[in-house]
Amino acid sequence: MSHRNKEHQNTEWKESWHNDYFKWVCGFANAQGGILFIGKDDDGNAKHLVNAKKLLEDIPNQVRDLLGLLVDVNLRTERGNDYLEIVIEPYPFPISLRGKYYYRSGSTLQELKGAALAKFLLQRQGKRWDGVPVPYVTADDLKNDTFDFFRKKAAKSKRLEPEDLDGTNQELLESLQLYLEDEKMLKRAAVLLFHPKPEKYVTGAYIKIGFFENEADLIFQDEVRGNLFEQIEHTMNLLFTKYIRAIISYEGISRVETYEYPREAIREALLNAVAHKDYSGGISIQIKVFKDRIMIWNDGQLPENWTISNLLGYHASRPYNPDIANTLFRSGYIESWGRGISKMTEKCLAAGLPKPKYFFEGSDFWVEFRKDIYHEEYLFSLGLNERQVKGVLFTKEKGKITNSDYQELNDIGKTTATDELSRLVELGIFKSPTLKGRGSKYTLE
Repeated sequence: MSHRNKEHQNTEWKESWHNDYFKWVCGFANAQGGILFIGKDDDGNAKHLVNAKKLLEDIPNQVRDLLGLLVDVNLRTERGNDYLEIVIEPYPFPISLRGKYYYRSGSTLQELKGAALAKFLLQRQGKRWDGVPVPYVTADDLKNDTFDFFRKKAAKSKRLEPEDLDGTNQELLESLQLYLEDEKMLKRAAVLLFHPKPEKYVTGAYIKIGFFENEADLIFQDEVRGNLFEQIEHTMNLLFTKYIRAIISYEGISRVETYEYPREAIREALLNAVAHKDYSGGISIQIKVFKDRIMIWNDGQLPENWTISNLLGYHASRPYNPDIANTLFRSGYIESWGRGISKMTEKCLAAGLPKPKYFFEGSDFWVEFRKDIYHEEYLFSLGLNERQVKGVLFTKEKGKITNSDYQELNDIGKTTATDELSRLVELGIFKSPTLKGRGSKYTLE
C-alpha cells in the first residue's frame, strides 16, 4: 500500500544516504524542524539500509561538526528492513552549511540568497524589514507637514495619548516605536512614513497607476511619489477624480455622486498593499484600471504556511511590516486589526458588486475588483443586441435562464435563441449550460 500522503513539509524520505543530505538537515533546522528518513522509497516503504548501524554513529557526529547541531538518529526496523530516522529540531538562530543557508519550504529545499536571505536573517534576530535602523537620518530630516497631518488624524482617532501628540517630532517617533534608543537611529518605517523622499533610501517606494484598454494597451498613467501618507492620499484622489467614474443622480434637487467602486473598499486594498508590501524587492505598488475592473498589485508574502483561504476566513492580523501597520492604525487609516478582507467584501456586496478576488503566486499578491457589468450601458457596449441584453437582465433577476425562457422572452425560434445564448457564453457573460437544447439552463459567469 502506498504511504505517499504521509510525506509532507516536515518529512522527507531517501533510499540511501548521501553527504548532500546535510543540506536537508540544515533546511529543516532553519524551518519548522522535521524528520529525514534514510532507507525509505518514495512510497514510504522501508528498503534495507546495508550500512545503517555505521551511519547511526557517523551522522550525529558529522552533523555536529558541519552544522553545530545536535540531532537524534534512531535505528528502526520494518519487516526485517533497517532504516534510520533523523529527527531535526527547529533552531531559533540561523544555521549554515559551509557558509550557505538552506530552508525547507513546502516539499522543496531552497538555498536562501539575496533579499530572501536578508529577510530570513532578520527574522531569526527577531526583527522585521521595516524595523531595521537607518544611519544618518534624524527627525529633522523628516517632513513637518506630514507630522502635522498625522497628528490631526491621530487626534481624531484617539489612539494616542494627547501628550504623545503634543511633544516634539522626535518624541512622537519614540511613542510610535519608530526610534531605536540603543542605536540612536530611526527605523526604516519612519523614513517611509515621514521622509519627503523615501526613495533615496528604499528603491521602488512609490505607486504606479495606469488605465488600460486591455492587458497590452496602456492609455495613460501616473506615478505617485513621496512618503506613504502622501502616496495614500494622492493615489486615492487620483483614482476617484481621474480613473474611476462617478455616476450622477439626483434626490430631489440634491446632486448625488455614486462611484463605480466603493471608496472604502478601494482604500482598504490600497492600505493593505502599503502595509504588507515587501519593500526589499525594489518594485513599486501597481494599480491597473480597466473598463470593467481594477487590479491592485504588490510584491509581498503571505504568513508562512498560509494560503488565500486563510485570508478569506477569520484570522488575526499579521502585518508584514508591523511598524508601518501600527502607525497607520494609530492615524485611523486602519479601522480594526484583521478585518480588511471582510470589510472589502461587505462594501462591495452592499454596492451590488461581486466579491473582490485575491490571487497569490510566488511573491505576487493582488486583489481584483469588478464592476457590476450586468447593466444595459455596459452590455450594449460589448455589442450585444437588445434581445441578449434583455436575457442577461432576466438572468440577473431570476438567477438563471433556459433556452425556452429566452425564446419566450424575445418571441424567437430555437435556432436564434441557441446562437445568441452561445455568443453570451463565448463572451464570458454566461456559464456553459449543463444540459443542451430547450431545457438548457444558463447562469451568469
